[in-house]
Amino acid sequence: MTSKVLFPSQRLAYLFDTIKSEVLPQQELANRFAVSTRTIRTDITALNDILKDYGAQVSYTKNIGYQLEISDPDRYAKLPITQSIKQVPRSSKERVSALLIAFLTQSNSVKLDDIASDWFLSRSTLQNDVFAVKQCLDKYNLSIENRPYSGMRLIGDESSIRACLTDILWQRHMAEDVLAIDRLRKTILNDIDLTYLEKILQNQFERFELKLNAEGQRYLVYSCAVSITRITQGHELLEYQVDKIDSTIIGAAREISEGFSYFLGSVLSDAEFNYLCVQIISRIIMDSPNQTKSLALVEHILSYINDSYHYNLWQDKKLRQDMLIHISSMLSRIKYQIHTTNPLLHEIKQYYPFAYDITLSALTNTEKYTESKMTEDEISYLAVHIGVALERNYSSGHERFAQILLVSELGNATLRMIESKIKRDFPHIKINRTLSYREYEQLSQIEEDFVVSTVRLTEKDKQIVKIAPFPTPYQLEQLGRLAMIDRTMPYIIERFFDEKFFLVIDKPITQKELFKKVCQKLEKSGYVDADFLPSVIEREAIVSTLLGENIAIPHSVGLLAKKTVVTTILAPQGIVWDKNEIAHVIFLLAISKDEYEDAMRIYNLFVNLVKEKSTKRLLECKKFDDFRVIVKDSFGRLS
Repeated sequence: MTSKVLFPSQRLAYLFDTIKSEVLPQQELANRFAVSTRTIRTDITALNDILKDYGAQVSYTKNIGYQLEISDPDRYAKLPITQSIKQVPRSSKERVSALLIAFLTQSNSVKLDDIASDWFLSRSTLQNDVFAVKQCLDKYNLSIENRPYSGMRLIGDESSIRACLTDILWQRHMAEDVLAIDRLRKTILNDIDLTYLEKILQNQFERFELKLNAEGQRYLVYSCAVSITRITQGHELLEYQVDKIDSTIIGAAREISEGFSYFLGSVLSDAEFNYLCVQIISRIIMDSPNQTKSLALVEHILSYINDSYHYNLWQDKKLRQDMLIHISSMLSRIKYQIHTTNPLLHEIKQYYPFAYDITLSALTNTEKYTESKMTEDEISYLAVHIGVALERNYSSGHERFAQILLVSELGNATLRMIESKIKRDFPHIKINRTLSYREYEQLSQIEEDFVVSTVRLTEKDKQIVKIAPFPTPYQLEQLGRLAMIDRTMPYIIERFFDEKFFLVIDKPITQKELFKKVCQKLEKSGYVDADFLPSVIEREAIVSTLLGENIAIPHSVGLLAKKTVVTTILAPQGIVWDKNEIAHVIFLLAISKDEYEDAMRIYNLFVNLVKEKSTKRLLECKKFDDFRVIVKDSFGRLS
């Protein structure tokens, strides 16, 4: 509802419409309108000044939010609202989504000038959003054609358009965005009855004993809903050929096709029937997944991980089973060119980079198994299985126990009693050395993680816990707290980060020049051989190693280094990394086979930097000691 007279700005009109529809807290309103909470409070005051003449006010309830209260229904009925407010996308992300749907669903050309006018934006702002739309469509082999004087129009296969629309719905479903799903049902699906459609599918899956997990079944519901809607809008598939379809799939599809007559008035055409069969094949769980190609690909992956990264996952039966089931369906999708989108692709690449990278390397040049190149989305699904297996088999056993220095002037008997008490109560603590007070005072530095002493000491570079010959509960609690701190992170920082390999490059440099400069230094210092640089370039060519927050982690394919070291490069001016993306903080990894078990830990460090948005702080470092302080501070909070 909007009235130019009633509301002095569009935002007030939208704010009123939002609060009238639902009760929302202050922060949520600020997020939705991309303004500060102070601006929301100011707008609410302005709204109340207007609404007081119409028997209504916006009130605020603590821990609940803002809501509209009508004190005089008669006066409120005279509120001069003449038309419904059209939901206008405000952020770039929302505009890209809305533009994408407009191109996919409109038969006529889309005119940016008309959209810019409706959304109160400049045409140049929309042009930037169209670039992002084109990138998204490119994944589905869809493109946008410019037509002089008539606008822009989508070009591509109908099956690709359906795949893109289904993925849009699926991504909102996975994000549990109920409001967005409701809006998209109206926009994309013409309010089709999804509950009834799901019953049609469920009945036939049970009757023909087809197994689907909950995610696969829900995806198929959206896929079928999109097909039905597109057919009713005049976009029926005229040709879609498949071969060697299992008789069970044909039987189930035939019954489902008859169920679709509720929506269509008739059964599916031959082309649409074939398309439905392929959608079912790509989502079902195979009862007998031991197909030759599936089994061969699993063997190849496990062999590659064992040979190149020295992680032995051969005996992990659960991993084998999960991968066989997934790969069987995956090969069907690849065979019939069914694009699948992983809504968590970005998160998997960002927060599980080691598992993703191992999987990516293992699946390079596997066209003989898959017949065509695998997408990042398919690779990331497999990366989850492999990442879980790595955690299951290697998450424990290589963490470094806390090491302590015990200082005492007591006799042997009492000393042995204290040692026994510590070992019994804290089996994860290792007593590295036992020294006298004089021996301690002569030390220039402490190698251990902290010091436990029965006498008062001058603190050097490590924390001291003073205990009595018979430690009190409080003293044991202090000791336990220090022992529970993860010592692995500081240990890795000290071991694998070196001042000699800390660079601040505040001048223009290309990615290729950087790789050459760093790899030559590593080779000269005896960390790598000549084959390391080509391997780093090869790995970067497969998929960008940019994690997020302008942090990149280039490395070789496999473990090629003689010794492990991390070269840290800070580039305030930025280095062009992947198309239009820029890297400011680069960690070039050289990991050796002898130290492969710490590889996951090294990756965890970089993930934490991304999570904590540490780029700005890191770029302020002038020397290695500054960098080390920030990193230790960041990873002291690693959970």
